[in-house]
Amino acid sequence: MEQTLIIFKPSAIERALVGKVLSRFEQKGLTITGMKMMQLSEELLHQHYSHLVSKPFFPLILHSMTASPVIVMVLQGIQAISVVRSLTGATNGREALPGTIRGDFAMSNQENIIHASSSPEDAETEIRRFFRPEELFPRTAAATPFINSTDELGIPASPPQGTDSQDKKA
Repeated sequence: MEQTLIIFKPSAIERALVGKVLSRFEQKGLTITGMKMMQLSEELLHQHYSHLVSKPFFPLILHSMTASPVIVMVLQGIQAISVVRSLTGATNGREALPGTIRGDFAMSNQENIIHASSSPEDAETEIRRFFRPEELFPRTAAATPFINSTDELGIPASPPQGTDSQDKKA
């Protein structure tokens, strides 16, 4: 199962949207394997957004991301990264399609509710940045066989319960 990191940004926290957004991930069939609330430091943000530090808008990112605590979360599922990115929508909330998280809840490029890992490499790096191994609980949710087919899970198919050779004679 693939894992990905999401951050509920201050815009989600302060607008009380965490429950609504989280329910979309759970309804889709993703499993929470780690979650915590924290105040981001400038040092951590410099690491996390290292590719943007030299941009003229980086001070806006610092201001926005330190405005309140955030919630960081690891989600797990088949193709979790692409699934989360699809649910999240375009970075700019004004351009995000209706039905996506940003399309439904954001009107800004910066105050856009959520961060989502963009690749398996980024997800691995970001998860290590925000979580110690003992803070993660990879698991298989009880509903997993009702979310993914057995072939997707790598489980051999078995006949439905109650079918045996006598049932075939009838």
